[in-house]
Amino acid sequence: MTTVRENDESAAAGRGPAVLPSAEDPVARAGSELIGGPAGRRAISDRRGWWNPVRIIVLAAIVLFALGMAQKVPCYDHAWFFGANDQYTHACYSDIPHLFFARGFADDQVPYFDHIPNGISGGMGYLEYPVLTGLFMEIASWLTPHGSDLVHREQVYWLVNAAMLLVCAVVTVVAVARTHRRRPWDALLVALAPALALTATINWDLLAVALTAVGMLLWARSRPVAAGLLLGLATAAKLYPVLLLGPLLFLCLRGGRMRPYLKCVAAAAAAWLVADLPVMWLAWPGWNQFYSYSQTRGIDFGSVWLMISQRTGLPISVGLANGLATALMVLACLLIALLALGAPRRPRFAQLAFLVVAAFILTNKVYSPQYVLWLIPLAALARPRWRDFLIWQACEVMYFLGIWMYLSYTTGGNDKGLPMGGYDIAIALHLIGTAYLCFMVVRDAMRPGNDPVRLDGSDDPSGGVLDGAPDMVTLGGGRVAGGRRRASGRPAAPVPPDGRPLD
Repeated sequence: MTTVRENDESAAAGRGPAVLPSAEDPVARAGSELIGGPAGRRAISDRRGWWNPVRIIVLAAIVLFALGMAQKVPCYDHAWFFGANDQYTHACYSDIPHLFFARGFADDQVPYFDHIPNGISGGMGYLEYPVLTGLFMEIASWLTPHGSDLVHREQVYWLVNAAMLLVCAVVTVVAVARTHRRRPWDALLVALAPALALTATINWDLLAVALTAVGMLLWARSRPVAAGLLLGLATAAKLYPVLLLGPLLFLCLRGGRMRPYLKCVAAAAAAWLVADLPVMWLAWPGWNQFYSYSQTRGIDFGSVWLMISQRTGLPISVGLANGLATALMVLACLLIALLALGAPRRPRFAQLAFLVVAAFILTNKVYSPQYVLWLIPLAALARPRWRDFLIWQACEVMYFLGIWMYLSYTTGGNDKGLPMGGYDIAIALHLIGTAYLCFMVVRDAMRPGNDPVRLDGSDDPSGGVLDGAPDMVTLGGGRVAGGRRRASGRPAAPVPPDGRPLD
């Protein structure tokens, strides 16, 4: 008989036992055969056991992160430092060891305040990352011992950053596991995501990912001020988290919860200012480097614009790329607003959060491989189905391999690797995989009977003050009469079946 250990917090909240993926997800049910099969209806619930879902998920995340570090061993031992092409052929490239020297950390230069000599920076006058990410990089440099061997210091710097990023990964999976009280196992999608293992230590994106995940958890706990503080800090580490405030505006407008929303926005602005204002005031050119570089950067790897340019042979200027990307992003945001206000049932916050970040990724003029980390926690909350998640992840893994093989081909001088046409296919796979997952999320929003999260009668477990709130404003025309908000912990009315199979 299989023993099921439930999430202690879920049980304490009076929301019943945790939802088991093997009970509702065909892929999870098939995968459970590796560990004895799905839990039976007579399974024992051991709430006092040490191995609850969160701890199991954290262990899985640590193991996968370690495997991702092991994948970087060829570069750690040799390829980052000798023979620039080898880091591409082994698909183990990372910005971290290279920028230790190229952004002045090896020489104890202060980010944003000290100008980086052109001889080592490649023309980048100051660190081109937001303030909190720069602080993260600086702290790692403080923990890296001094010495005459630069290669050894770069290795240690990568290891220190990897340890700090592992903490961010653990924080992320814990936050995802606790966001939907009755669905802690959905965080296993994050913990076992192949793209997380491959891209976690390429750059510093996991810092913003972790802060965003905690911010969404706090919003789910109906703590809008604390949520805003975390989202503001996340925006000080990477720009994309501010996008979540857009769909949240329309959800709060529809649910008549504008006061908590305004508190969240005010707290986010305050947190961002506290993090950025000192550097902005004292070192404006260094602070502005990230924003000016984002504007002047041309179309780059992974973007739809690069693929179009390579296929047609027509150059796309920086100004045109900025204009097209902005116009398409604005259009996508308008469609998401229409979905928020016009769907037959108010969409879940996690669904629209995923869609707005995915829209930014699809329309942006650059797609670095580690940007997939932005979407992984949101995808687990928006569409917790293993089939769709793995289809998307397979496309992202193919893109991950494609970009390194393309760089190997273009830098090796031996025609070994992936030529331009093959790389365009890799870009297309990334775009199609992300668009496919967007389609599934939109379908769930338009047909709530297909939404896995709502199968048990839940409304919006990540919605916080929105969970169970009646509609006050919809696209159909103004205010809508609604009853009282359901009592905390009581399931909402079950979603009526629409006659279509749930997958």
